[in-house]
Amino acid sequence: MPAETMDIRWAGDRFATTIDWLDSRHSFSFADHYDPANTHHGVLLVNNDDRVAPGTGFDTHPHRDMEIVTWVLQGSLVHQDSEGNAGVIYPGLAQRMSAGSGILHSEKNDSWTLTGEQPHREPVRFIQMWVLPDEYGVTPSYEQLEIEDARLRSGLIPIASGMPRYRGETAITIGNRHAALHGARMAPGDSVRLPEARYLHLFIARGAVTLEGAGALGEGDAVRFTASGGHRVTATGPAEILVWEMHTGLGG
Repeated sequence: MPAETMDIRWAGDRFATTIDWLDSRHSFSFADHYDPANTHHGVLLVNNDDRVAPGTGFDTHPHRDMEIVTWVLQGSLVHQDSEGNAGVIYPGLAQRMSAGSGILHSEKNDSWTLTGEQPHREPVRFIQMWVLPDEYGVTPSYEQLEIEDARLRSGLIPIASGMPRYRGETAITIGNRHAALHGARMAPGDSVRLPEARYLHLFIARGAVTLEGAGALGEGDAVRFTASGGHRVTATGPAEILVWEMHTGLGG
């Protein structure tokens, strides 16, 4: 069992990929950014905070043996893949792609889609998270489901999980029985308590909060806990948080 720790990672210290159509902030080593001391936490390997300009996006590219969860904060994102799955992801809709034995997909900003008579021309902002699966080489699959705003405002709720304890509660399932993603939309003064786990990753997706034992945290800040939990998170303004609960690491 690892020792109890709390490791704060500030938003401004994240790796950054900035090109004409993409502003991406990486909590862990990603693409051309590599730090051998910052490759994962628990089974979470990627926590990318992406902003994609209108009419652009990620062209078709491959993935393999990864559980990929996407959570949109602003705008909408079009997904298409080589298994014939297609969907538009927007705030409150959870999406999971199990890459398994191999899949090709694209992700594009949907802001040029006409709604009535007026096209929307805004960036899309989303958090994309990758966790390792329990099994490798499985048949690729896809799932998406909308979560009601009232439920997201009711406390910390399971968004994506493979853990048996959340069966029937989670919006979408992932192929890791030791991991779960939770989320909450919080009004000023709202408070939630973090689950206890071998590994926890708290990410402030929007707004500002205070964390018991640590103090003030803002948008893009993250905290990595080991052998910990039970800390209280309180919103100091409108806020949205994402929490990975993990009961195993890369070595089991």
